[in-house]
Amino acid sequence: MKKKYQNGFFIFGVAVLVVMVTQLDFAEVWKGLKHAGYWFFAVVALWFFLYLINTTTWMLIIKSGEKTSDKKDGEPQQPIGFWWLYKITVSGFALNYATPGGLMGGEPYRIMSLAPKIGTERASSSVILYAMTHIFSHFWFWTLSAILFLVTQPLGVFVCTLMAAILAFCFLGLWFFTKGYKRGMAVSCISLLKHFPVVKRWAEPFLEKNREKLDRIDSQIAALHNQNPRTFVTAVLLELACRVASALEVFFCLLVIMPSVNFIDCILILAFTSLLANLLFFMPLQLGGREGGFVMSTAGLALTANAGIFVALIIRIRELIWTAIGLLLIKFDKKQE
Repeated sequence: MKKKYQNGFFIFGVAVLVVMVTQLDFAEVWKGLKHAGYWFFAVVALWFFLYLINTTTWMLIIKSGEKTSDKKDGEPQQPIGFWWLYKITVSGFALNYATPGGLMGGEPYRIMSLAPKIGTERASSSVILYAMTHIFSHFWFWTLSAILFLVTQPLGVFVCTLMAAILAFCFLGLWFFTKGYKRGMAVSCISLLKHFPVVKRWAEPFLEKNREKLDRIDSQIAALHNQNPRTFVTAVLLELACRVASALEVFFCLLVIMPSVNFIDCILILAFTSLLANLLFFMPLQLGGREGGFVMSTAGLALTANAGIFVALIIRIRELIWTAIGLLLIKFDKKQE
């Protein structure tokens, strides 16, 4: 990646991070950290391993692309180291956290970092495919969590209605992404932008100019699902396992104040909190939405509102720490062009 683009991503991310840090109540932060004690370090360390799973999934998709794509003369074919990809993964998620709209920051950075090694088309298809798999696993996580809630929690008319609405939303999402896997989504997404007043002037000429490239990207995306079903299932299961394992941070936080907490409750809290936070995707770090989600989720499981506030605070600090780490890793790339 060219140094000017690298610096641009870094400066933008740091600026947003500074704004978010200034919104914290430092007295409450210090109080929460003292209360959490060594469990806070367990929460932070957990994400080192969760990012390992994310990187493994992306590497699996890239390796699968080597078998399904048609290599062209002059197209770069450089080896990709796992720890280099880990660095790009962490930095990409940091930009996603800091960017309103979520996927507007990290994905361009991933593509621009990977393109010099495997070419722009393969880099684009692997990044789009990983993003699809990441979101697809969220829909499966929410679906399974809603079913788990119906099986394990006391039910009423309102709760059943709410779970039915959540399941309907999740099934719609699963159907949409399943179709996207079979046919690709690059052309469809750009075509969709043509209907929005602000960006349609850009989207129409871009689609006309790059239609052939976008078609090839879509064919590479469809290849994983159609030609490598085992790889596709493995990638989705890895990301789903990462979603389930990430509930450990809620478990670690609640152990501080509720030694009797069970892991199933933590899965449900994370699922419904992440669902609400993703519905508020337009806010950097889902500011406010995530905290409200934790309070609502804990209250819905007969836990105290203070427990939800405490968990939200610790996880917010963890997110800021890993966002800062990811932004710093952007600068640690010796191979700049």
